[in-house]
Amino acid sequence: MNRFNMNVLAIALSLGFSAGAMAQSMTKTDYTAGKDKISAEYKAAKAACAALAANAKDICVAEAKGTEKVAKAELEASYKPTVENRYEVRVAKAEADYGVANEKCDDSTGNAKDVCVKEAKAARTTAKADAKAQMKTTEANATASTKTADARSKASSQTTDARKDATADKVDAQYAVAKEKCDSKAGTAKDDCLDQAKAHAGK
Repeated sequence: MNRFNMNVLAIALSLGFSAGAMAQSMTKTDYTAGKDKISAEYKAAKAACAALAANAKDICVAEAKGTEKVAKAELEASYKPTVENRYEVRVAKAEADYGVANEKCDDSTGNAKDVCVKEAKAARTTAKADAKAQMKTTEANATASTKTADARSKASSQTTDARKDATADKVDAQYAVAKEKCDSKAGTAKDDCLDQAKAHAGK
């Protein structure tokens, strides 16, 4: 691994760690600062490519661009952690890997180069397909969870209503019994009995 590749890796790792730390509570200011940092690091990485020549320079530039795209996608996903933004991070990585791999194919010729390009495209297609599948799976699981939560909420509500109805029925039944017992009394005693029955039943 050449010195530039090591620098790119270090930048990518630092961005990855900083993005993870910012994901918890990133402010607009942090987000803007992150974008500025990525831009500055890209310019520095691209400038370092100037010392190289021919295809080595092209590969270097591709690595710098790829690192920038991935860093931007990760920053966006940290600022707005949605399923779609996490998907975009995986797409950015797939495109970055493809960009570098495709440039490296220029070191070959003839059929070897053709095979190299096909393999690079296949790897990109596979990575993007996996990213899309994961996004769809996550969305499907979220929808299922929501539906399950709704079903549970509805069931809970229905259970609560059923219990209320049951309690009301029990109170009414007990009140009917109490009233019936009051019928054995007369005058003030009966009135007091009925008042007590009503109070007990919350009537």
